[in-house]
Amino acid sequence: MIYLLRHGEAEDGNPDGDAARRLTEKGERQARDAGLALAALEVGIEACIASPKVRALETARIACEALGVEVEVAETLRGGAFDAFDLAAGRGEVLLVGHEPDFSNEVARLTGANVALKKGGIAVVDGSTVVALWRPKELRRIAR
Repeated sequence: MIYLLRHGEAEDGNPDGDAARRLTEKGERQARDAGLALAALEVGIEACIASPKVRALETARIACEALGVEVEVAETLRGGAFDAFDLAAGRGEVLLVGHEPDFSNEVARLTGANVALKKGGIAVVDGSTVVALWRPKELRRIAR
């Protein structure tokens, strides 16, 4: 299974450019809730791979605190098309952390499903099937 977590809410701008945009307090909460929800569901995440953009990397690190998993960085998640199965190959259940519309496009490519991930939301894909689509509000309820 592959879990695709869209980064949490980020600041509107950063003097150092788009890639340097940091999470807001709400974004930090969304990341924490995502990690706690996955832990509460006893999901067996074995690896986490994140975009190098600050907002995605912060989301991954915060979420993975509850999962006890180290975060790896993959340039392929920075923006644009990618292959989730290639990234996850040989790693077991993987949490990918990145951006829209890239994640929705990848879910569509893998499954044919038309989804729109909210900031801090998670799509779960098993082979060619969308198993779950959790919005931040649902993850918050699961996390508590």
